[in-house]
Parts: sequence; C-alpha cells; structure tokens
Amino acid sequence: MPELTLTKEERTWLVSRIQDHFSDELDQEIGNMDAEFLIDFFAKSAGPLFYNSGVRDAQALLSCKLEDITDEFYALEKPFRDLR
Repeated sequence: MPELTLTKEERTWLVSRIQDHFSDELDQEIGNMDAEFLIDFFAKSAGPLFYNSGVRDAQALLSCKLEDITDEFYALEKPFRDLR
C-alpha cells in the first residue's frame, strides 16, 4: 500500500477542523503541533482501514461496470441460423 500523504493545503484544513472540533465539542484548545500529531496517528492507525475500504468500493464499481460491458457485447451479437 502506498504511503498516505496529504497536501499542505489538506493538512492545514484538517488541523483547523481538529482544532475546531476540540474547541466546540470538548471545550479544549489544541495547538497546531498536537493536531498534526493526531493526524499522523490516525493516518498510521486508521488510514489503511479507510484506504482498503476505498479499494473495495473501487473493485465493486469496476466489477459492475465490467458486467455492463459484457452485457453490451452480448447485445452486439448477430443472430444466425443454420441454412442446411
């Protein structure tokens, strides 16, 4: 599995969301460094679970689309009959 990485903008947005959550829900302030440590912890701990879930979703979607394409191929076949 490739390493899960975030862009600088995504990481900044996520730090802000964590800080807002701590403030709103827990009535606590959390600094940038602590929020970044939380991001790293969850990326390492839960990241593979979310990644694998996304892979399974993509596999299911691809499987459905391949079934549709297979059906379309059968629909293209021309009927024939033996002219003996």
